[in-house]
Amino acid sequence: MSENQSFDAAVVGGGAAGLAAAVALLRARRTVVVLDAGNPRNAPAHGVHNFLTRDGVEPLELQRLGAEEVRRYGGTVRTTTATGATRTGTGFTVETPDGPVGARRLVVATGLVDDLPPIPGLRERWGNDVVHCPYCHGYEVAGQPLGVLGLSGLSGHQAWLFRQWSEDVTYFTHTGPELDAGRREELLARGVRIVDGEVVEVVTEGGALAGVRLADGTVVARRALVVGVPLRVHSPVLDALGLAREPVVMGGFAVGERYPSGVGGATTVPGLHLAGNVTDPQAQVVTAAGAGLMAGAAVNADLIAEETAAAVARYRLTPAGTPA
Repeated sequence: MSENQSFDAAVVGGGAAGLAAAVALLRARRTVVVLDAGNPRNAPAHGVHNFLTRDGVEPLELQRLGAEEVRRYGGTVRTTTATGATRTGTGFTVETPDGPVGARRLVVATGLVDDLPPIPGLRERWGNDVVHCPYCHGYEVAGQPLGVLGLSGLSGHQAWLFRQWSEDVTYFTHTGPELDAGRREELLARGVRIVDGEVVEVVTEGGALAGVRLADGTVVARRALVVGVPLRVHSPVLDALGLAREPVVMGGFAVGERYPSGVGGATTVPGLHLAGNVTDPQAQVVTAAGAGLMAGAAVNADLIAEETAAAVARYRLTPAGTPA
């Protein structure tokens, strides 16, 4: 990369949100570079769901198709890590191991990090038969014996939801807080079994989840396990620009954090916009893509406003009746 290389917009993050933002800007005839570290959060999953006309597409294939679309419109996609950023006048310089990248505006769409509990065997099944979202994975595990791991106050809510997809649901209290009386009664009334004790291992058989082992050695057969991990965000770019994180509260429980943004992903840092899970932890792929589109449109409108103001200033300096 050349140090003097500059774009109308730099997009950090090459998932659905970032690529959608890039396409929106490219269709507005802007110069755009996408900086992507190449490790999407949903890579372990078999497929993307609830994305109209793309249901079941492999996450990496969707990303490949999106990057191809960016390039088709004349954009640049680079596999690199954004390690920081600074404000430079009305624009930004994004730091990467390959050199700095300059841009008039910046969109960050780097997503979440799944902070999985250190249970042997769990990470290896993550995104397959260890899942977290009923709308992402519920249909694929429907009708199977399901387990829900108690980790936070929201875990009971997950058990309540996943009961819609299976009549055989077991809630493992694990290390989570005690279920309140109302939720416990609801689960028992719906036939959800509640098992006390810490889960110490995910048991597999033939390359698939077969159950969980409790601290007392008991193995409870299950075909899928629901794990609601904390919603963690970390962006050295946003941290360097001074954007503070805020807690995410669901159902009265703190379940993680996000970088705050407003309409079109606008932030308190002028020219900086966010899209996707980095600012909306509940966004699925299709909604993240929609947010990327809106962020791209907002950035383009901001650039038009800046260019219009400059044109007016030039116009006022020209002789009357002379085109600016």
